[in-house]
Amino acid sequence: MVHQVLQVAFDWTDSHLHRFSRGGGPFDRHSQLFLCPFDVEEREPDDDGGLPATDVRLDETLHEPGDVLHYAYDYGDSWELTLRLEAVHPAPAAAPPAVVVDGRRAAPPENCGGITSAEELAEVLEDPTRFELDELNEALRDPFLILREYGFDHRLVRLINRLRYSSVGDDLSARVLTLVALPTEPTPEYLKDGLRAHRWFLDRAKGGGITLTSAGYLPPADVEAASLVVPAMGNWIGKNNRENLAMPLLDFRRSLQKVGLLRKYKGTLLLTRAGAAAQRDPRKLWDLLATKLASPKDGFDSPATLLLLVYAATSVDAELPLKQITAALRELDWHHADGRELQYYELFGLPALDILINVSERSAELSGRPRISPAAACLARTALGLNRS
Repeated sequence: MVHQVLQVAFDWTDSHLHRFSRGGGPFDRHSQLFLCPFDVEEREPDDDGGLPATDVRLDETLHEPGDVLHYAYDYGDSWELTLRLEAVHPAPAAAPPAVVVDGRRAAPPENCGGITSAEELAEVLEDPTRFELDELNEALRDPFLILREYGFDHRLVRLINRLRYSSVGDDLSARVLTLVALPTEPTPEYLKDGLRAHRWFLDRAKGGGITLTSAGYLPPADVEAASLVVPAMGNWIGKNNRENLAMPLLDFRRSLQKVGLLRKYKGTLLLTRAGAAAQRDPRKLWDLLATKLASPKDGFDSPATLLLLVYAATSVDAELPLKQITAALRELDWHHADGRELQYYELFGLPALDILINVSERSAELSGRPRISPAAACLARTALGLNRS
């Protein structure tokens, strides 16, 4: 986090490598080094010359007034800063993660070639003497720092930081700033009406379970009844009495099995232990769904699900901007192995999307575009809050 505070304070764009050091300069052989992720990945397997900076806290390096930590940024321009501990004070309860108390002169701009003399800086800076304390402290309310302050999942924090200067950065930053002020606790209405489709299946499977057809599908009567409560069936055209022809319903039913609410045993859908608990207590059902949303698989599913949750959490009673989510994933360089661009409709394969679009008190619209209900938006915020430190 200190790295990001310095980037904001100097108005740099985090476009280059960086490192910290203790006991000497950032490139001294005898210094204790704290490395950026790229340096960690690129070092030789037997090289133990540094620790990942993300694994070290500031109070582990600076203890007493006078202690010094060095920082290097942009190995080409070679900006080297000295951080000296002046004093230690208890932080007020409402203190921001960082605050500027004083300073002077403008910071050298990104990619200016490492120039340091006042005369040279005067040629690239409009006003080399400019220093605005209030402006700097406002900049320190950066979404990256806000997320860190509120203890959000470190994976999400890194994603937001990587995207801050991209084509989706401004909109994503605005969403993050609203995210921290929105409620994460479900209302009684969300638990009752938002989870109506889940509760229908759990109530129906209570006791003897749901006997499936010989082909392994729901009986026609159950298909017709479930089609009236599963939100994703609202834009599905057909008689809806055969599950294999009602794909949104089939996908939803299978998702209940994947999240561990239902299990198939000898041709019957039965409640699992978690499903039985969720049938008795809708809050347990809510928490189980939030936990599944907060634990995406590795690889593509991880960033895609995290971004999906941010956009869903801030799209209350609105269409989910799938094209913006896809654009963000492209900015993160996700694409097909053969080089083809990722398309927005491929996000429909995410288990998280199937969960969210079926948390609603009403059916989907005929447009086919996924709409995020207030309950689904709240569930996304609950999921994002589960990994807070």
